[in-house]
Amino acid sequence: MSKVTDPIADYLTRLRNAIQAKHRVVDIPASGMKKEMTKLLKERVIS
Repeated sequence: MSKVTDPIADYLTRLRNAIQAKHRVVDIPASGMKKEMTKLLKERVIS
């Protein structure tokens, strides 16, 4: 497995790919920043 050098780009790519594939769940390595980004996206995009 390769090491990810840009975790935010990886996070956004995983989300984008999951949305395009119509997946309901996405596994993403956790970090505080990604959790906060997810909260913001959920509040602003889904609401």
